[in-house]
Amino acid sequence: MLDNMIASTPLPPCMPLPRATLRLPVSSTAKVMYARLLDEILTRGIEDSNGILFIRFPIMKLAAALSRSPQTCKRSLNELEQAGMIMRVRQGIGEVSHIYILLPKEDAAHE
Repeated sequence: MLDNMIASTPLPPCMPLPRATLRLPVSSTAKVMYARLLDEILTRGIEDSNGILFIRFPIMKLAAALSRSPQTCKRSLNELEQAGMIMRVRQGIGEVSHIYILLPKEDAAHE
Protein backbone atom coordinates (compact mmCIF):
# COMPACT_ATOMS: atom_id res chain seq x y z
CA MET A 1 0.00 0.00 0.00
CA LEU A 2 1.29 3.43 -0.92
CA ASP A 3 0.65 6.57 1.07
CA ASN A 4 0.87 10.20 0.09
CA MET A 5 3.80 12.05 1.54
CA ILE A 6 3.34 15.02 3.85
CA ALA A 7 5.95 17.18 5.58
CA SER A 8 6.05 14.95 8.68
CA THR A 9 6.17 11.63 6.82
CA PRO A 10 9.23 9.61 7.86
CA LEU A 11 11.20 8.21 4.96
CA PRO A 12 11.49 4.45 4.58
CA PRO A 13 15.04 3.04 4.59
CA CYS A 14 16.94 4.68 1.72
CA MET A 15 20.28 4.31 -0.02
CA PRO A 16 22.54 7.32 -0.60
CA LEU A 17 23.31 8.48 -4.13
CA PRO A 18 25.48 11.61 -4.42
CA ARG A 19 23.92 14.09 -6.86
CA ALA A 20 27.22 14.34 -8.74
CA THR A 21 26.83 10.73 -9.88
CA LEU A 22 23.71 11.54 -11.89
CA ARG A 23 25.68 13.17 -14.70
CA LEU A 24 28.54 10.69 -14.82
CA PRO A 25 28.79 8.63 -18.01
CA VAL A 26 27.70 5.27 -16.62
CA SER A 27 24.50 3.27 -17.05
CA SER A 28 21.53 3.56 -14.73
CA THR A 29 22.25 0.05 -13.49
CA ALA A 30 25.78 1.11 -12.54
CA LYS A 31 24.38 4.13 -10.66
CA VAL A 32 21.96 1.95 -8.69
CA MET A 33 24.84 -0.45 -7.99
CA TYR A 34 26.97 2.47 -6.76
CA ALA A 35 24.20 3.49 -4.35
CA ARG A 36 23.97 -0.10 -3.08
CA LEU A 37 27.76 -0.36 -2.65
CA LEU A 38 27.87 3.00 -0.85
CA ASP A 39 25.08 1.85 1.46
CA GLU A 40 26.97 -1.38 2.14
CA ILE A 41 30.22 0.40 2.98
CA LEU A 42 28.40 2.78 5.35
CA THR A 43 26.78 -0.10 7.23
CA ARG A 44 29.35 -2.93 6.95
CA GLY A 45 32.58 -1.34 5.80
CA ILE A 46 35.84 -2.91 6.94
CA GLU A 47 38.91 -0.80 7.68
CA ASP A 48 42.13 -1.70 5.94
CA SER A 49 45.57 -1.15 7.49
CA ASN A 50 45.41 2.54 6.46
CA GLY A 51 41.99 3.11 8.03
CA ILE A 52 40.25 3.26 4.63
CA LEU A 53 36.90 1.48 4.35
CA PHE A 54 36.30 -1.30 1.85
CA ILE A 55 33.70 -4.00 1.35
CA ARG A 56 33.61 -7.55 0.08
CA PHE A 57 30.52 -8.16 -2.02
CA PRO A 58 30.56 -11.43 -3.99
CA ILE A 59 29.09 -11.17 -7.50
CA MET A 60 26.30 -13.67 -6.79
CA LYS A 61 25.18 -11.77 -3.67
CA LEU A 62 25.40 -8.44 -5.49
CA ALA A 63 23.34 -9.88 -8.36
CA ALA A 64 20.70 -11.08 -5.91
CA ALA A 65 20.66 -7.73 -4.06
CA LEU A 66 20.08 -5.85 -7.33
CA SER A 67 17.88 -8.46 -9.04
CA ARG A 68 20.30 -8.51 -11.98
CA SER A 69 22.32 -11.25 -13.63
CA PRO A 70 25.92 -11.87 -12.55
CA GLN A 71 27.05 -10.81 -16.05
CA THR A 72 25.20 -7.49 -15.78
CA CYS A 73 26.78 -6.92 -12.36
CA LYS A 74 30.26 -7.62 -13.73
CA ARG A 75 29.65 -5.18 -16.57
CA SER A 76 28.40 -2.49 -14.16
CA LEU A 77 31.36 -3.02 -11.82
CA ASN A 78 33.67 -2.54 -14.81
CA GLU A 79 31.81 0.66 -15.73
CA LEU A 80 32.16 2.02 -12.20
CA GLU A 81 35.83 1.14 -12.09
CA GLN A 82 36.56 2.72 -15.48
CA ALA A 83 34.67 5.87 -14.42
CA GLY A 84 36.81 6.11 -11.28
CA MET A 85 33.88 5.57 -8.91
CA ILE A 86 35.24 2.39 -7.32
CA MET A 87 38.57 0.66 -7.01
CA ARG A 88 38.75 -3.13 -6.82
CA VAL A 89 41.75 -4.85 -5.28
CA ARG A 90 41.88 -8.48 -6.29
CA GLN A 91 42.80 -10.90 -3.53
CA GLY A 92 43.66 -14.03 -5.47
CA ILE A 93 41.99 -16.83 -7.36
CA GLY A 94 38.65 -17.70 -5.82
CA GLU A 95 38.84 -14.81 -3.33
CA VAL A 96 36.39 -11.90 -3.23
CA SER A 97 37.92 -8.57 -4.26
CA HIS A 98 38.07 -5.66 -1.86
CA ILE A 99 35.93 -2.83 -3.22
CA TYR A 100 36.83 0.73 -2.28
CA ILE A 101 34.17 3.36 -2.92
CA LEU A 102 35.44 6.65 -4.31
CA LEU A 103 33.29 9.73 -3.76
CA PRO A 104 32.69 12.08 -6.69
CA LYS A 105 33.36 15.75 -6.25
CA GLU A 106 30.30 17.97 -6.55
CA ASP A 107 31.86 19.94 -9.43
CA ALA A 108 31.97 16.69 -11.46
CA ALA A 109 28.25 17.16 -12.01
CA HIS A 110 28.85 20.48 -13.78
CA GLU A 111 31.39 19.26 -16.33
